[in-house]
Amino acid sequence: MINVNVLSEEGAWSKRIKNKDIFFNKICKAFPKKYKFLNKKITFTLLLSNNKNIKKLNKVFRKKNKPTDILSFPLDKKIKIKKNTYLGDIIISYNYLDKPRSQDLTSFKKKVIKIFIHGFLHLLGFDHKKNKDYSKMLREENLLFKSVKSKIN
Repeated sequence: MINVNVLSEEGAWSKRIKNKDIFFNKICKAFPKKYKFLNKKITFTLLLSNNKNIKKLNKVFRKKNKPTDILSFPLDKKIKIKKNTYLGDIIISYNYLDKPRSQDLTSFKKKVIKIFIHGFLHLLGFDHKKNKDYSKMLREENLLFKSVKSKIN
């Protein structure tokens, strides 16, 4: 079972997603069986942030002085899923996802779900530096999104 510890340092998130803990944990419950990790306790932290703070983190950890949509920090390079496993941390920028500002709530949530899945896969060791890795990661993202989209609105 997956448990997401959701923290927020940006108030605007509450305008779009009322019960953030429930929302993100519900996404994980909608994952296909192979990503549910039944009979295991899988945990990671999600920080709901903004462009200003994610830019600082991006500069420190990736040497890129600009905001980005998401950052993932896996605890280990090679993930070994044990009975109790902490995967790492994900940070998502509200400002980055809230474009265009005129988008409706459904579109916003769809973007959030997609980027959350992307970050989750990074925690599991997926990457997209090489084309073949990109294709593999994209396939998994689409698989997870399809599963989630049918169960969450």
